[in-house]
Amino acid sequence: MTLEEAARDFLAQKRIAVAGVSRSGDIPANIIYKKLKASGYDVYAVNPHADRVEGDVCYPDLAAIPGGVDGVVIGAPADRSASIVQEAAAVGVSRVWMHRGMGPGSVDPEAVRLAEAAGLSVIPGGCPMMFCEPVDVAHRCARWFNRVTGREAVPVGYEA
Repeated sequence: MTLEEAARDFLAQKRIAVAGVSRSGDIPANIIYKKLKASGYDVYAVNPHADRVEGDVCYPDLAAIPGGVDGVVIGAPADRSASIVQEAAAVGVSRVWMHRGMGPGSVDPEAVRLAEAAGLSVIPGGCPMMFCEPVDVAHRCARWFNRVTGREAVPVGYEA
């Protein structure tokens, strides 16, 4: 499956958690959280050290979200990704997107391996904002750049 197809599948889900949001503001996880919320998703902030983020309730972990979620965007540092993947698998979240912008982001090879071993569908890189309509010019350009330079994330666990 291509990244675009995997992104379409991920974003077809209504209930999405964003792990790694911060009380301090405009980090990638918060920006993704706000974009998904503005696009009509039921979005849930996850940070074990915050009660509220972006004016909304913030949950300490995925298990604390009432009714669960269908997918989780990991915007936390890469060294936290493996534990978030394990938590996702434990609570029945089947889709994981590890954010990666221009820097290293949240992608961790061990976390990708754990997700695959747990039977999860994982997008190891890129940004949901490259596909969440309406896509801004900067993210449209990033999507094109990643494709032509070979930096495009290769989804794991998605059926072709």
